[in-house]
Amino acid sequence: MISRRAAITSMLGASLAPAIFSDLLAADADPLSPKKPHFAAKAKRVIWLFSTGGVAQMETFDPKPKLFAADGKTLGIGGGLSLEKRPLLKPRWAFKPGGKCGTEVSDLFPHLRDRMDDICLIRSMTSDNNEHFQATLAMHTGSFFVARPSIGSWISYGLGTVNQNLPSFVVIAPHLPYAGTQVFANDFLPAYHQGTRVLPGKEPVPNVKRQPGTDALQELELDFAGALNKKHLKAHGNDGDMAARVRSFETAFKMQFEAPEAFDLAKETDDTLNLYGLKRGDTESFGWQCLIARRLAERGVRFIELIDSSSANNWDSHSDMAQHEPLAKKIDKPIAGLLQDLKRLGMLDDTLVVWTTEFGRTPGQDGAKGRGHHPACFSSWLAGGGTKPGIAYGATDDIAATVAEKKVHVHDFHATILHLLGMDHEKLTYRHAGRDFRLTDVYGNVVKDILK
Repeated sequence: MISRRAAITSMLGASLAPAIFSDLLAADADPLSPKKPHFAAKAKRVIWLFSTGGVAQMETFDPKPKLFAADGKTLGIGGGLSLEKRPLLKPRWAFKPGGKCGTEVSDLFPHLRDRMDDICLIRSMTSDNNEHFQATLAMHTGSFFVARPSIGSWISYGLGTVNQNLPSFVVIAPHLPYAGTQVFANDFLPAYHQGTRVLPGKEPVPNVKRQPGTDALQELELDFAGALNKKHLKAHGNDGDMAARVRSFETAFKMQFEAPEAFDLAKETDDTLNLYGLKRGDTESFGWQCLIARRLAERGVRFIELIDSSSANNWDSHSDMAQHEPLAKKIDKPIAGLLQDLKRLGMLDDTLVVWTTEFGRTPGQDGAKGRGHHPACFSSWLAGGGTKPGIAYGATDDIAATVAEKKVHVHDFHATILHLLGMDHEKLTYRHAGRDFRLTDVYGNVVKDILK
């Protein structure tokens, strides 16, 4: 059988082929190959869970008994952002202690409440903008107004990936959040660090299965296209789009060998499916997203984001806080199951699970029975990956209007996540337009008190 190199030499001609193959061999260093962190890492990978729309802190993870008592009273509740006065609105759901640690969580999340011994809860998060687009952009990129690389892209750039048959950064998003694809874009980083979007469904990665009998021909075509592309790339300097195209062809080819198995739940036991609240054959629920996230993490994907959104609504509950209930029910058991599954497989120690939203909601009424946007304070949590389990860090005031102690800004949040991955957020930089950029811009402090 004729070799692929001989076949390409025949097609290109003897004088041209050696130069192309020289270029091809010179370019063999994989930009996504694993890289050493700045220092010893606690976490090897991240599963990032994003609930879009603004989850109310006082309805979920931040109990405020005095807010129940102050229902209907009018106070200045702007948290330093506004002097507008609105009647206070009591929470709809009661809080109860969870796990041995006793961290209080509302009845919206009974399954997560049972996992609080594994969770490091931050009740003192704060952001700088009360618009969904800007706050969502900042939570993902560290930038409020200008597009910048996403945190997943920064981590891919800084650490590479351990599985060359799958993307380094995968986003499972049935619907896009505010800020759209910018939440997983690479921006000025090399384009092969952008997130690969997966749509839940029967064919989450379309056209990935190889047609029978095409193996040799496909490899020949890929090598031929790759050789030409890399020669073009060398001739035209640092062409990011072309580099991304070359890499995308290579990744797509390799995914044929591993992606179908990674997204196939047939071999998962009924006990495992039940853990996620998942029925066999379901390929669209949040439980499916969480189980796929675990399988991708097992197979070496560095950063996996699950975007909790739907076409009908999200957590932006202006008219009625009752909107939170079906949304919480959709994600509560799957996320709790993910934590339990990672722990029983011995993966939680080096997998950092992050749950967050873009901002919180006002203590005061907005609409008939709802709450407005509130960046002054909100709750997020981390689990595994070197964080202290079973703690609640920081606090808000009596009505969850402002941070009372241990403020954690979005930049601090990002700096801490990078630290857990073994990266100094001040040293993870990329030179663009004459300046060294980083995820945390010129801000950010590692929250050392939540680290083991």
